Amino acid sequence: MIKRIAQWLACLAIAALATGCATPKPYDYTAYKQSRPRSILVLPPLNESPEVAASLSMLSQVTMPLAEAGYYVLPVTLVEETFKQNGMSTASDIHGVAPAKLKDIFGADAALYVTVSKYGTSYSVISSDTIVSASAKMVDLKTGAVLWTGSALASNNEGNNNNSGGLVGILVTAALKQIINTATDASHDVAGITSQRLFSTGYNGGLLYGPYSPKYGTD
Repeated sequence: MIKRIAQWLACLAIAALATGCATPKPYDYTAYKQSRPRSILVLPPLNESPEVAASLSMLSQVTMPLAEAGYYVLPVTLVEETFKQNGMSTASDIHGVAPAKLKDIFGADAALYVTVSKYGTSYSVISSDTIVSASAKMVDLKTGAVLWTGSALASNNEGNNNNSGGLVGILVTAALKQIINTATDASHDVAGITSQRLFSTGYNGGLLYGPYSPKYGTD
């Protein structure tokens, strides 16, 4: 019996190692490479979290990583004002506009549809955790084809496994974090990290380098 259990555990270990070492399936960039957009229109993000600031917080932090990736990004404040002047102020209404119509209005090559699923800080007796999670898809405004999709998450507790000081230390640390998170908009900073991860380049599943990047065409 013991021998059988040992063999069974060995098989599980081998399966776990095989799964952990499996090569990720290459992302299909066929449509993306055919389109090769130069300019990007970022639509106001859909907000699925209970925090009203989530959409604007994420929107304010997408331009930099996209520009660093090598794309021209239409000014988000100008885009938002254009929609308001046309009677559209909610992200859900804006996301419902046909790609061809967006192309006529803004002249961009592609649009980014962003959705914020988590945004904010959750508190408990001994800990607090600020999490921002978002997903996005890039759509060719000429053809309506989806060129790329991605998602990212960030937390202010990443890598925080220091439990020195015992229970008292944990309680004091949690109390301080709650005070800091309340006094400052911790979620906004975490949203910046999420945005950087979501629109990063140079890895399987990430954005391709844009035409204004010195690495354009190398991916």
